[in-house]
Amino acid sequence: MRQHLPDFPWDALAPFGDLARAHADGMIDLSQGTPVDSTPEFIQQVFRDASNSPSYPLTTGTPELRSAIRKWAIDRLGATGEFDVLPLIGSKELVAWLPTILESQKVLIPEIAYPTYHVGALIAQAQSIPVGIDATQWPSADLAWINSPSNPTGRVHSINELQACLQWSRNHDSILVSDECYIEFDHTAQSFSILSQTKDNNKNILAVHSLSKRSSMAGYRAGFIIGDSALISQIREFRKHSGMMVVLPVQKAMTIALGDDRHVSEQRARYNNRREALRPALELCGFRIEFSNSGLYLWCTRNEDAWTSVEWLAARGILATPGSFYGSAGSRYIRLAMTATDIQIKAAVARLMA
Repeated sequence: MRQHLPDFPWDALAPFGDLARAHADGMIDLSQGTPVDSTPEFIQQVFRDASNSPSYPLTTGTPELRSAIRKWAIDRLGATGEFDVLPLIGSKELVAWLPTILESQKVLIPEIAYPTYHVGALIAQAQSIPVGIDATQWPSADLAWINSPSNPTGRVHSINELQACLQWSRNHDSILVSDECYIEFDHTAQSFSILSQTKDNNKNILAVHSLSKRSSMAGYRAGFIIGDSALISQIREFRKHSGMMVVLPVQKAMTIALGDDRHVSEQRARYNNRREALRPALELCGFRIEFSNSGLYLWCTRNEDAWTSVEWLAARGILATPGSFYGSAGSRYIRLAMTATDIQIKAAVARLMA
């Protein structure tokens, strides 16, 4: 019998959204990491120019896009050795479907994690096992996910921690997938790609990336994977048969976006400035910020049930996400996203300080 999928977690936030919207000045939604800053104009223009697209796109990606991903992987991530690349319809669909594509039976996921790692295991009828950071304590499994910088905590794996994960993969001949979608948004930490640590041996290793936050392209559904050529060949064949292909105008937009770092630097500064504005106000209200030194979120606690914190903020017109959405280890934490406008962040600070 198929495993029952959990309810979509954000549905449980609806009553608190109603409470926040009842605030005299309306709701400031810091609950979801959906970008609000405009997609850079030069990316929009390439998308528009490619809109006459009557033919089916290539599942494997245009030669130009593949070349752009490969160059970015070498220059930005420090990838070495032999590897392949493949565009995705955003990164979430791969997270959800990878255990099914690989026919995984046992999947390790971070104990505080993006919920789709668990859901992907359930879709595949696999066992989902939460584990801590220390890979020397992991059990055997077909597949393990790591996420650095982390959603929701903003924690960054050290090089030693990444190397321990690689050693686990080598010891068990198991697949290790590193979700690195927030790697462009370091603040007081330095993130490293798993591909920078493989020493030219990318067997059983995949890195997942997205342009959703990096280039404010969440609405384009633009992501990609890099790593073990044999694994990517297997994934590519599955995607060919099932019609999972990135539309051509998006492939064109991805290509130009990967070739420009300036807009990424500007977006990183926006998120970090918002974090620095909001953090002291939360601390004055009794919240303790943990990690949150990379990525897009503040991970904080007042040593109370997460829903109590969510309700307290909602009464002030601010909607946050309970840490329990990310696993039982987050039950006394909340996550606040910096994906709100500068004006909204300033208003949230004012409400907290009132």
